[in-house]
Amino acid sequence: MGEFRSRYHACVSRRTVLGALATAVVAAGSRAVRSHAQASLTPRLWLPLVQAGTAIVVDDAPILGPASGTVEQATAWFAANANPDSSVGGYTPDDCATIVDAYQQQGDAVGIDWFLAMAQMSVETGGLTSWWSLRPQRNPAGLGVTGQVQAGTPDAPPGPGWAWHNNQWEAGLSFPAWTSDSVPAHLGRLLAYALTDAQANPAQRQLINQALAYRPLPLSYRGIAPTIDGLNGTWAVPGTTYGQTILLVAGRMRGG
Repeated sequence: MGEFRSRYHACVSRRTVLGALATAVVAAGSRAVRSHAQASLTPRLWLPLVQAGTAIVVDDAPILGPASGTVEQATAWFAANANPDSSVGGYTPDDCATIVDAYQQQGDAVGIDWFLAMAQMSVETGGLTSWWSLRPQRNPAGLGVTGQVQAGTPDAPPGPGWAWHNNQWEAGLSFPAWTSDSVPAHLGRLLAYALTDAQANPAQRQLINQALAYRPLPLSYRGIAPTIDGLNGTWAVPGTTYGQTILLVAGRMRGG
């Protein structure tokens, strides 16, 4: 989502995020759920991530590597925060466990920090409450969601990558299943940001190819984000504290 314009040069440096981060978090949240009117629950973005007057120090983190949290922590987080209303396509605790297992298995297979990817999913979807994340959309990270809308009728989409919502067509990808589509689309795209084809191993290239078949990525963006802060201004625009926000959520998911 918002993968255009500025290029961010990732650095592995310690960052102090003061009260201004609260404003940035709200701005990032409005981007993540833009045009995502909620059928049942208001998206609960990051809950109380920032306490007034508290300086929060966050490190950058690599996208590749072992998971920075556990299956149990991720499952507990999403089970507590997801919209459980099946009438609007929500997710039960068992559904959340299935999604976490898919991230863990596929992430470990390609050497990506799947727990950090799930923290990004929580930022983008309000902990699986946004309209785009609910079934039948199953969009895990705002993929293709640009805020573009178009008038029309429900039986005549403008093209692929559109969904009928609020009596109009909205740009964004929908996926038929989490395990076979949503999860590889997300993890493969993160890999594409972290690695060039020359740097990727065969398993990683296979997942990248699957992800970019859903939505291409400009060649200039390949390999520019080996760390999560490299997504600032690239995955998210302007997204100046996007990576730091993901790290804050990951800490909350671990119970920190």
